[in-house]
Amino acid sequence: MNIWIAVAVTAVGCYAVKLAGLLVPAGALERPLVRRLAALLPVALLAALTAQQTFADGHTLVLDARAAGLAAAAVALLLRAPFLVVVGAAVAVTAGVRALTG
Repeated sequence: MNIWIAVAVTAVGCYAVKLAGLLVPAGALERPLVRRLAALLPVALLAALTAQQTFADGHTLVLDARAAGLAAAAVALLLRAPFLVVVGAAVAVTAGVRALTG
């Protein structure tokens, strides 16, 4: 029964956050600082998620094949490779490191 309470509380919380976003006055959204933060926030969240998924395993720091794949993707991005090439390089390097290290 506790799971259903958690689901209900989460649903109500999500609805409340969406409603709060709709109630923000349009004038507040037109400020330059708010626009700049709105543009930078998704990038920061994606970077944090990528770092957490790459370098963490539970509560421990891990450097494994995922880090090598991320480094390969970063190099491909610096070389201005197309998105599919970036993903392909990350996949190939990660698979190669996993094959070599077992």
